[in-house]
Amino acid sequence: MSRRMLAAAGLVLALGACRGQTSSEPPIVPLRGMHEMPRYDAQEASRYFEDGRTMRQPVEGTIAREMVIDPAVAEGVDDAGGYVMTIPEDVVRGAGGLDALLERGHTRYDVYCSPCHAYTGDGRGMITQRAEAIGATFAAANLHDDRLRHAPDGQIYATITNGIRTMPAYRAQVPVADRWAIVAYVRALQLSQADARTAALAPAQDTTETVR
Repeated sequence: MSRRMLAAAGLVLALGACRGQTSSEPPIVPLRGMHEMPRYDAQEASRYFEDGRTMRQPVEGTIAREMVIDPAVAEGVDDAGGYVMTIPEDVVRGAGGLDALLERGHTRYDVYCSPCHAYTGDGRGMITQRAEAIGATFAAANLHDDRLRHAPDGQIYATITNGIRTMPAYRAQVPVADRWAIVAYVRALQLSQADARTAALAPAQDTTETVR
């Protein structure tokens, strides 16, 4: 029998053994311990730990890789516990400059803030208008109020982070850098409206000529 025929016969036998039937033999696993290692599902009870919980708290003092350590950046407060007056330089530098920070803040503001505060920041967003239409008691803050125009940057950042009154906290949805970017854009909105506001409040000048 030629080699070609032997090879063909061997191929037929090999293919005939691969019919997809279920095998009763245990799988061949080189690292048997890893294959049979016990495991727990999330929230499952455990008999191993004394408190009976499978999910464990981090070891005290553990710092996550992405965690921000500087309180001025993470919480908007200085070493004395007061709000920082301006956006930390590390934030501006990390964003690639003020222009990049403002551009990012513009996009994040439009997503998370404009529904209530409106694109102009006057507090007349779609949610506010809808609440008024159905008779609900809801009013978003006007970001151009003097109270907010003179508030420290850290206070606005902390409000975005922790929420206040009817405004929810955005700590989970908006990362630290994006919260500061929103603060920067809010300041830009306030500056853009400042000249118009000043002109509207200024007394009208008498342009009539005095006839003698």
